[in-house]
Amino acid sequence: MILDKLVKATQDRVKEEKAQEPLSELKRQADLIPNKNPQKVIDRFLKPGLHFIGEVKKASPSKGLIAKDFPYLEIATDYDNAGIDAISVLTEPKFFQGNLTYLHEITQKVNVPVLRKDFTIDPYMIYQAKISGASLILLIVAILPKEKLVEYLQLAEQLGLAALVEVHNQDELDIALSAGAKIIGVNNRNLKDFTVDLNNSLNLRDQVPANIPFITESGIKTTDDIRRLKAANVNGVLIGETFMRADDKAAIIKKFKSA
Repeated sequence: MILDKLVKATQDRVKEEKAQEPLSELKRQADLIPNKNPQKVIDRFLKPGLHFIGEVKKASPSKGLIAKDFPYLEIATDYDNAGIDAISVLTEPKFFQGNLTYLHEITQKVNVPVLRKDFTIDPYMIYQAKISGASLILLIVAILPKEKLVEYLQLAEQLGLAALVEVHNQDELDIALSAGAKIIGVNNRNLKDFTVDLNNSLNLRDQVPANIPFITESGIKTTDDIRRLKAANVNGVLIGETFMRADDKAAIIKKFKSA
């Protein structure tokens, strides 16, 4: 199962990173950086209208190489200039060809919140996110026991980070809400077999309270998709491949915003 491989690769990576730089050093660095206000990120997505998160992504396990040329700073700047509401940056190196350096450099260039998109399985990664300038981290219910989810949500808040808690079904949504998630992301892609169904979000929308931003992830390709999600009062959409493959990112963002 691909999700198991992703988790194992992440565990191996974090083990190597800890050998090079211990957690105590990350904590020291994090203490020197003023906390951001995670509530500002939450409030941003609760404003009227549909909000857009543009993803900076070179590759994925399901699609392979998406961007042969990968001027990540230019891509992020294009998103920012086009009026994007937030930017998601892949930092997983083995399957998505991401890098923590991308996150660090992008956060210094743009004026919008930036999400560290990775498979967070250790507090070490949350400290890395803060040091790299992220405003949000991703927590995936499918790979975290509830007690870890609660722990990581609390740590993120202590460090001034918002957390996008990703779910795939009703059971995972119940866990996320009971753990105290303040932003819910529903992934329309099944991480076990990579099938995509937009109805996954539409079916769960009414189960999330109005004071918690509801973000739809994966499989958003057309203005019809945007209209369906707007009609369902979704707060935000995270779009990766569709934006990454667009020659004119500003144009497609404008098109989707006006849908």
